[in-house]
Amino acid sequence: MSEMIKVAVDAMGGDHAPLEVVKGAVEAIKTREDIKVFLVGQEELVKKELEQYTYKPEQIEVVDAKEVIETAEPPVNAIRKKKQSSIVLGMNMVKKNEADAFVSAGSSGAILVGGQVLVGRIKGVERPPLAPLIPTEKGVALLIDCGANVDARASHLVQFAKMGSIYMENVVGIKNPKVAILNIGAEEEKGNQLVKETFPLLKACEDINFIGSIEAREIPHGGADVIVTEAFAGNIVLKLYEGVADTLLTKVKEGLMSTLRSKIGALLIKPALKQTLKAFDASQYGGAPLLGLKGLVVKTHGSAKANDIKNSIIQCVTFREQEINSKIKEHICTETEE
Repeated sequence: MSEMIKVAVDAMGGDHAPLEVVKGAVEAIKTREDIKVFLVGQEELVKKELEQYTYKPEQIEVVDAKEVIETAEPPVNAIRKKKQSSIVLGMNMVKKNEADAFVSAGSSGAILVGGQVLVGRIKGVERPPLAPLIPTEKGVALLIDCGANVDARASHLVQFAKMGSIYMENVVGIKNPKVAILNIGAEEEKGNQLVKETFPLLKACEDINFIGSIEAREIPHGGADVIVTEAFAGNIVLKLYEGVADTLLTKVKEGLMSTLRSKIGALLIKPALKQTLKAFDASQYGGAPLLGLKGLVVKTHGSAKANDIKNSIIQCVTFREQEINSKIKEHICTETEE
């Protein structure tokens, strides 16, 4: 048997914790035998949920966390004061090399603060970005940053582009991924001050495949593999993406169920439609890694269900197998020392 990948999972994080988190963890270890999951949360509640499942006991261990960081809590104070919370304990496990990765659907602010304060940044990395994979017509694209750095500088975006390229090439398997900067037009002279400052720097990078600007409407068509932006615009793109997808799915269902004729048609197209919709289900790609940390931290959305949790755990295995942190460390450290 290959070496076990150890993943600490925040059993108390998200709208559906611990029920969906526990279910997702069990599904993950049934998918792969080389995963050990540490469910970090209130022991009594977590063990009660585990009683519903049959699983190999050596692949799941409960770590008792007596405190929970709520979404509305100020992140810095929560990380500092709630030492026995599931987020703090889970991240400390990564820091101490007791776990290879930490997955949470909990407080975004606490995860971002904890990632930098507890796990720590790789030397040379200025700001760690959140980088989710989003579905496109051609497969997936990496949106970087989508929530960690609202007030980013040009040098931050250049590092985002380089870390994103490493991730897409080694985790997703896209050779020489196309990198674009999010803009309001394709022309080089367009954009706000940040985009105008960053564009020539990206253009001068020899170690990335920079193709220029990309407008938001081109993202779903797969116009680029890595979309570089600061967190304010990135988060808006991500949330709009999710909202439009949900709305379209609702309207399609309504249309198919509106008449007897459409219901008959729905039965005929159901297999093909199901396959198409699956391709645009973002949950199959896991969560958003916080790139540039000394250990892997993955943030999945607050409404995450079991499938999201399962895929986020499996995502950690690929990240570890491809030694993404080592590649980022080697690339960024070498660059900053020159």
